[in-house]
Parts: sequence; structure tokens; C-alpha cells
Amino acid sequence: MDAELDSIIPTNPSESYDMKMVIEKIMDRGSFLEVMENFARNAIIGFARLHGQPVGVVAQQPLFMAGSIDIDAADKMARFIRFCDAFNIPLITFSDSPGFLPGVSQEHGGIIRHGAKIVYAFSEASVPKLTVVTRKGYGGAYIVMASKHIHADMVFAWPQAEIAVMGAEGAVAILYRKELQGAENAAEERARLVAEFKDKFNNPYRAAAAGFVNDVLIPHETRPRLIAALELLRDKKSTTPAKKHGCMPL
Repeated sequence: MDAELDSIIPTNPSESYDMKMVIEKIMDRGSFLEVMENFARNAIIGFARLHGQPVGVVAQQPLFMAGSIDIDAADKMARFIRFCDAFNIPLITFSDSPGFLPGVSQEHGGIIRHGAKIVYAFSEASVPKLTVVTRKGYGGAYIVMASKHIHADMVFAWPQAEIAVMGAEGAVAILYRKELQGAENAAEERARLVAEFKDKFNNPYRAAAAGFVNDVLIPHETRPRLIAALELLRDKKSTTPAKKHGCMPL
């Protein structure tokens, strides 16, 4: 257990950190082999060993585009997930999802269709699927990254994880627009509502109470808990009706 994990996430949510350092401190020492390193660098994929067992790692990289998912990142992750499932390699996902990348070019390129490939790949994969939510888990981008909603076996979260529809500032601007327009001191009222929203949703405990997170971990406990979960799921079996399959989002 590496105590440095406890302080690896910056206290300022707008500051970035290197997800590769998180992966390397949790996986067996020197075992992480990244794949397609220079393509869609906001996503990380690769092979590693955890307690000697080979696993596939899927993660978001906050150092690039804040880890948001664009078309290239979606294709990169979905293809790797399908590969691991084909060769019976368990999947471990490190999720820090601020959202899908906005913009006209992404919309015209079909970001929804490409994002759906991740959902399809994760939900159809029959290998053990473990997820660690390290910081942000906003909206649809959180759901597609191997959440309980798409049949992840075990989902863990770190104490600073924020699992909500969106960030506090954006949510308050939408939910309380009329109240803010009619307020005598809009700035003060906005600050109060943002603080109230953060207190309510900017932690993983409501998600855990709803059953979307199995446990909230102190970061340095992540390695032994993932090892125990892998052992638990060693004999996992998933069956589907003969000759039946879904329709891939092509």
C-alpha cells in the first residue's frame, strides 16, 4: 500500500494530476505497459499485472483536456475493452469524468454514437470489471466509464469523488435560474446555493447509499481491495442466449 496515493489528488478540483502515477502505484511494480500512448492522450489504455494476474487498464488522463471524452478517446477505449473481453482479461477502470468534450466538430463527428461504443463494450464484456472513481463523475461521461449502471461488478470511490449530474456551478445556474434572477444579492445567493450543492453531492456517499458505489476507500487501500475483488470474481460466469447479440453502435 502506497501512502502517497492519499495526497496525489489536488485539493483544488480544477488542478490536474497524472493518472499514470495512480496506475503505477496500484499495479505490480513496473508491470504497466501502455498501448497507443500518443493517440487520444486524454485516455489511457494498457496491460498490467495485479498480484501477478494480468489485467487490462482503462483510464482517463486529467493532464490532457481535463480527461474529457472525445471521439478518438471513445474509439480507443472501446476497441481495447473489446480486445480484453475477447481474450478473457479482467478490466480495471480508473474514472475521472468531467464530461464529454463539447464543441461543434465533436457534435458533427457523432460524439454520441462514438460514446455509445464505450457503453456497448463495457456492458457486453463478460470478464470481471472493477472501477475506481478517483475524482469527478459527472453525468453520462461517468456512466459510460464502467459504472454500476452498465453492469460493472464492483465500483469503488475515493473520498474526494464527486458523483453528480454536473458540477455545482453549472447545476446551480440551471436549477436556480429564476431564484437567482429575482434575488437581491445574486452573487451571495449563488455562492450559498453552490456551497449547499457541493455539500450534498460533491462526495461519493449519496451514490454509495443508493447502491451505485460498493465502498468508499482511503486511496492507499485501493490495491489490496482490488486484489480481493479480483479473487472474488475469479470464477465469474456470464451467459447469453445462443446466437443472440446486441446491435453495435456503428
